[in-house]
Amino acid sequence: MIGDFTFEQLLLVAGFAFFTQIVGGIAGYGTGLLLPLVLVPLIGAEAVVPVISLAALITNPTRAITFWKFLDRRKTIFVTLCALPATAVGAYWFTLLTGRGAQILIGCLLIAMVPLRHMLRRLRVQLKGGGMASASFGFGFLMGATPGTGVVLLSILMAAGLAGNQVIATDAAISALLGLVRTGIYAGFGALPWDLAFLSVLIGAMATPGTLTARWISRRFTAEFHNSIFDVVIVIGGSVLLWQVFA
Repeated sequence: MIGDFTFEQLLLVAGFAFFTQIVGGIAGYGTGLLLPLVLVPLIGAEAVVPVISLAALITNPTRAITFWKFLDRRKTIFVTLCALPATAVGAYWFTLLTGRGAQILIGCLLIAMVPLRHMLRRLRVQLKGGGMASASFGFGFLMGATPGTGVVLLSILMAAGLAGNQVIATDAAISALLGLVRTGIYAGFGALPWDLAFLSVLIGAMATPGTLTARWISRRFTAEFHNSIFDVVIVIGGSVLLWQVFA
């Protein structure tokens, strides 16, 4: 036993984290949306976002370094500066939520992210200047207060003209920089005790094997098939979290 966690619970988290890294490796997003499904029953909703935030500090810098030559430095700095104040506010606000409030927030977000992803894909809005600054600010608050907002940042970057590996590199760099801010706030307000920090490291350690497995699987399934399954799992998971609150 480590802290309040048994070996079986740690094995469950490691296995599910490995699975979510596979999903993220195929779709480009989704890790933060899936992890709450196993973490909420184990550690409570109020601890989920801090744990995922610290785990992302392991995975995002690695991804940014891997795709460093594709990094758009100007957009990285611009989006980070615009989003940073809102990220800090969102992170602080999350620390004030009760366990029930956090679970409602996460459940609603999981369900809302499915239609939001499809809507953002269809809109194909082009962002620049003030529009990009406003979108970045809104994303910052979401990132500080909720898990699984990677699809929003990806949509902002693509609307700003980035594509392919540019999106991957720039997304990872922005997420890493903002992640330092929100994780620092969570830790400062006591939301990351050492046993939860260990859980975050365990999740982050699954990044490399999960990504390598995703590369192998992606050759055998279409992205559309994967995304359809992903949407169903997310909606069911969000519904279950809300049912647990109101049942």
